[in-house]
Amino acid sequence: MFNPMPSRCRQFRQSRVLIVGCGDVGLRAARALLPRCRVLALTTSAERAQVLRAHGLLPLRGNLDEPATLARLAGLAPHVLHLAPPPSHGHTDPRTAHLLQALSRRGATRALVYGSTSGVYGDAGGARFDETRPVAPASDRARRRVHAEALVRWWGRRQAGGQGAHASVLRIPGIYALNREGGDPRERVRRGTAVLAAQDDVYTNHIHADDLARACVAALWRGAPQRVVHACDDTELRMGDYFDLVADLWGLERPPRLPAEEARATMSPLQWSFLSESRRLDNRRLKQELRTSLRYPTVRDGLRG
Repeated sequence: MFNPMPSRCRQFRQSRVLIVGCGDVGLRAARALLPRCRVLALTTSAERAQVLRAHGLLPLRGNLDEPATLARLAGLAPHVLHLAPPPSHGHTDPRTAHLLQALSRRGATRALVYGSTSGVYGDAGGARFDETRPVAPASDRARRRVHAEALVRWWGRRQAGGQGAHASVLRIPGIYALNREGGDPRERVRRGTAVLAAQDDVYTNHIHADDLARACVAALWRGAPQRVVHACDDTELRMGDYFDLVADLWGLERPPRLPAEEARATMSPLQWSFLSESRRLDNRRLKQELRTSLRYPTVRDGLRG
């Protein structure tokens, strides 16, 4: 089993970790943490609380949209994994602001990892780059993430002044896994959703859900203060070629190809935003600083099941 800090095994076993936004990736991270940590998870739903409890987690009722419900989080866990998305509207992320305010009340949090998105870069024209590239969000969805990142890094700097805390940001591209609800690329291919014609196609980046979970756990113990890390694999494929690969590996019909102008006219703004941004992420920090060895270094490895 993955051990993010073997030399501090005893301390690791005694730690508490709070997961905020404990969906599929959060549960995968929890499996890597249990039973060496006590894992708590914030949820708004009694039904979801039952699921979390069945996986060995301690559910806590609270709502990031209702700050008063977060008071009990203060001083609760020294390590926090924040995977909750921002609201679906606006340019800012009040949910992250509410969480950080709650965590600051007693100052016991030593490490915070925030799961952001590679969409904060906007369109890079297919360039390959590392984490020093300035953000250039092209959508409100990405602007909300930029705001959340800024809050997290500001909180980390403020906490570090007296607590030695650190905040890490993982910029995450497309998450996939054959056993992941909403993340199985075969379903998209089966629906026959179009991709761009070869001359208009864009580079896309990926990470297997299991590797992302392991990166989240590693960042909780190894993340440098206020550090941004690309949580992606080694694949460099254009989006259409990626879905062609999915189809070929599983004996499915390849998706139709459309020129960019036709795709933009027929797709929703959200769908088009994914097809209009091209970039290739450098993942050396993931491997060298977080010392995360990818189980699925390419999508071909992860798609074989």
